[in-house]
Amino acid sequence: METLSIVLILIATSAAFGYCLTGLHVPAKAAGLITSVSSNPVVVVLLLNLILLILGMIMDMAPIILIATPILLPVAQSVGIHAVQFGIMVVLNCGIGLLTPPVGAVLFIGSAVAKRPMEKVVKATLPFYICMLIALLLISFIPAISLWLPKLTGSLV
Repeated sequence: METLSIVLILIATSAAFGYCLTGLHVPAKAAGLITSVSSNPVVVVLLLNLILLILGMIMDMAPIILIATPILLPVAQSVGIHAVQFGIMVVLNCGIGLLTPPVGAVLFIGSAVAKRPMEKVVKATLPFYICMLIALLLISFIPAISLWLPKLTGSLV
């Protein structure tokens, strides 16, 4: 019960934070900032990943998808990122964020279930962060990785 109550508090807090972000038009301002910083596709993709990673560190996945996707998708498509590729990037960024402090809801749950201190769990997962970041960069810059299955099935438009 204790672990469940803490997780529910984290989810409620991130939902409230998402509501505040929406009210303050932060995602729209971030999209405007991205397009004003550079028109270089590499820089735009890196900024999109950075924004999604930071959001993933402090918010739950569902509010990020609901709030940030409609705003950041047109920015991503303007630099040639396919919608499927962007969706995979969003989910992977959010997944990495759920495992990353300061909030790290999944990390916190794993620590509580294993009955291990958070510091030891974070230290043990450091090599996996590197693998996840490499996978994120590969998916971000090599579209064929994320689009091969839809192309194979013929469902990619």
